[in-house]
Amino acid sequence: MMVSPLERIALFIDGSNLYAAARALGFDIDYKNLLEAFTERGRMIRAFYYTALIEDQEYSPIRPLVDWLDYNGYTLVTKPTKEFTDHMGRRKIKGNMDIELAIDVMEMAPHLDHIYLFSGEGDFRRLVEAVQRKGVRVTAVSSIATNPSMIADELRRQADEFIELADLAPRIARVHREGQTAANESGSPATLRESA
Repeated sequence: MMVSPLERIALFIDGSNLYAAARALGFDIDYKNLLEAFTERGRMIRAFYYTALIEDQEYSPIRPLVDWLDYNGYTLVTKPTKEFTDHMGRRKIKGNMDIELAIDVMEMAPHLDHIYLFSGEGDFRRLVEAVQRKGVRVTAVSSIATNPSMIADELRRQADEFIELADLAPRIARVHREGQTAANESGSPATLRESA
């Protein structure tokens, strides 16, 4: 793969999808390292991170991560989760961010040469096709090394390139050190998990 330092790039990270893929592969992501790794691939225009947040909760385990990302180079896109009861009477929480991500991709496409989509959802195939028609290259970042695969076949086929998340792990995985927690490991909670 040829990398151009002049190529205008942006990251679009589906937080819960990326968390699930990394967890299935057995590692936690260090978001500082992730941003550095992709900044080397071109001129970073924006790094979007999408997640739903549970409101009215005294403490949310994702709040430290969201706050850290917001202060350290990421553009946070959040919305409150919706709570509902399913047909079996079970309490469910929904927090899908697909529409927000799709709108931002379409709005940013004229300003970009290359989009890195951190998601494996097949619903994004039409979005990828639409921005490709605008002349923007799209790389899907997810995993086929998991069982089952974390990326839909139709998305993988539509993308210009595919990056296996397991191959990125040596560069973006959090390094576990004896006696250290995620919050003090690198001086920030950038390595905390997405649990939404």
